[in-house]
Amino acid sequence: MTVFKTAESPYKSNNTASNRCGFTLMNNQVGVIVAEVMGGKENVTITPLPSMIRVDADGRMDVVYSEIDEAAGEEEGWFNSAEFEENMSTHYGRMVHLDDRTIMFANPEDAAEYLDFDLVARK
Repeated sequence: MTVFKTAESPYKSNNTASNRCGFTLMNNQVGVIVAEVMGGKENVTITPLPSMIRVDADGRMDVVYSEIDEAAGEEEGWFNSAEFEENMSTHYGRMVHLDDRTIMFANPEDAAEYLDFDLVARK
């Protein structure tokens, strides 16, 4: 009788701050284009998996819509926050949608100016 062991997952629960943010994309035509563009950024790591693509970054990452439009060979305005949300399945970190980009922040305090978040402690 053959006994099969389940492979140990490389993903572990860890409650310490990682200074990372990221998202997962569907592994489809649009997801591959987004991953290729994001993979060209200095602080971004791409991990292709069978049914999804992980996109992780240190500190902050900007998904600039015009860069995706160009890489896809589409007209300006084709890729936007709705298209991004449709192809993204999960994310971690603070997400801010602007007209021309989506910004992911590892630390909520770094997103304060975009969120009208007051960092002053109140008594």
